Amino acid sequence: MELIKLTIDGELLEVEKDTSILKAAKTVGIEIPTLCFFELKDMGIENKPGGCRICVVEIKGRRNLAPACTTRVENGMIISTHSIRVLNARRTVLELILSDHPAECLTCAKSGSCELQSMAQQLGVREIPFQGEQSAYRKDTSPAIIRDIDKCIMCRRCELMCNEVQTVGALSAVNRGFMAVVAPAFEMNLEKSPCTYCGQCVSVCPTGALTEVDHSRNVINALADPAKTVVVQTAPAVRAALGEEFGLMPGTLVTGKMAAALRRLGFDYVFDTDFAADLTIMEEGSELLDRLTRYLKGDKNANLPILTSCCPGWVNFFEHNFPELRDIPSTAKSPQQMFGPIAKEYFGKKLGIDRKDLIVVSIMPCLAKKYECQREEFKVNGDPDVNFSLSTRELAQLIKQANIDFNSLPDEGFDNPLGESTGASVIFGTTGGVIEAACRTAYELFTGKKLEKVDFKELRGFENIRHATIDFDGLPINIGIAHGLGNARKLLEDIQAGRNQFHAIEIMACPGGCIGGGGQPFHHGNSEILKQRAAALYKEDDGKTIRKSHENPFIIELYKEFLGKPLGEKSHHLLHTKYFDRSSSVFVEE
Repeated sequence: MELIKLTIDGELLEVEKDTSILKAAKTVGIEIPTLCFFELKDMGIENKPGGCRICVVEIKGRRNLAPACTTRVENGMIISTHSIRVLNARRTVLELILSDHPAECLTCAKSGSCELQSMAQQLGVREIPFQGEQSAYRKDTSPAIIRDIDKCIMCRRCELMCNEVQTVGALSAVNRGFMAVVAPAFEMNLEKSPCTYCGQCVSVCPTGALTEVDHSRNVINALADPAKTVVVQTAPAVRAALGEEFGLMPGTLVTGKMAAALRRLGFDYVFDTDFAADLTIMEEGSELLDRLTRYLKGDKNANLPILTSCCPGWVNFFEHNFPELRDIPSTAKSPQQMFGPIAKEYFGKKLGIDRKDLIVVSIMPCLAKKYECQREEFKVNGDPDVNFSLSTRELAQLIKQANIDFNSLPDEGFDNPLGESTGASVIFGTTGGVIEAACRTAYELFTGKKLEKVDFKELRGFENIRHATIDFDGLPINIGIAHGLGNARKLLEDIQAGRNQFHAIEIMACPGGCIGGGGQPFHHGNSEILKQRAAALYKEDDGKTIRKSHENPFIIELYKEFLGKPLGEKSHHLLHTKYFDRSSSVFVEE
């Protein structure tokens, strides 16, 4: 390992060869401001176009300033990161960027968490001396994501995330000079592109160029309508991240405070998507057992491996990229979409509420959920099973708007019957959690024996692609796990090529699973934050009295009173779906 000696702001240091000045400075606690630079350490991916020039530094002996993110260290370098020349250059660059940026900070969705706004404050920019033509690009609103390209600074972080991490290929730089933008091919609308709405582009955008479609106003209007009964469901990953928006440490569980806050916002019933996650296991687990049993009997059409179907970003991905495999994923709906018909067709009817007067709101870590609840197959006579979906960030904003002192709230529980859940359901929020929950139930249903050790730790972890074998009382069950759509692509291509043989596969669209969803508090690529959120979910699971989905007493009662049995006629009608070939611009149902 070759070491390079250099001096940064008077600090003598040694770093490895090929290290950038930006990273070298960080080793001695010197922060150089950046806008375009972004990295995902665990994935070995970094964005380093050197385009913004905010990170310029002065190198002794060189005439020009150099971008710290792309300039590699050399022996004997003497670098100044905050000289007057450097500060003036950074201010000028930022003023030029701002001269082509809309002055909409008061109404921008990213206001308060905009890196460009923060940079202007950091560098003391109070006026823009440059006047000239401004970009005037059309706004593109899809079912889940808004592209306001006038606010784009061409950092191209979204392009990195979409192409290298997720391998979706929906965004790339097009045109040149003043007309350059980041857009789908042929500058088509996002809705017509291969976009999966995973929201990872939104999570890394430093400005308001990419934001989620906000359903908050619709929810407020529903809460204010005395003719409507409004119920809310909260996804498992939300409780492990919401507290970050109120100054709490990552991984702080706020389940009880979240339920209390939702009641104070005016929701009539506060339920838990975890209940529907237990229901998902009953259906998806039964589907796994059915296919496995047929496979063991020699049925060549048993459609193994079964793929989990809880993640709408992943569903979009295989509909666009692997439509020939659409018979393999489980037909079970996601927990969000299972909750909707149960709330409207079971709970609502018990209360004597007309379906259209019962408004179902979901709180989700995921932007693809906004699209999912609008899919036509999840509507009855035009009425959606789930009316509106809010992200974790949007819920935090609602709580703040309502002047609720979140950290002082007492812990409260969820309402029943759709608020009772098991430990198996809460781990749905992290990579490996869905398949672990399924194994807890599938083992007992398949073997007829009690599972004493419910923690399948071999299914846990943050490796991009994982393989594990679970012993079903002498029958080895091979399981594959991938998180992040780029890793999902690799796993599916291996299966197509015959390089891997699995009985079941769990895939989540976002790095880390739902805890790293596009609607969660921004984690800026910090994998430690994701690991702390995951640990919080496992902690809640460990503290539950009941930790297997099929032992949830309210799930048992639901089947006895309403659904009949898993994979039965009614459950198939309400809780299962089908998939489509979306590989072309013309969507054809087959």
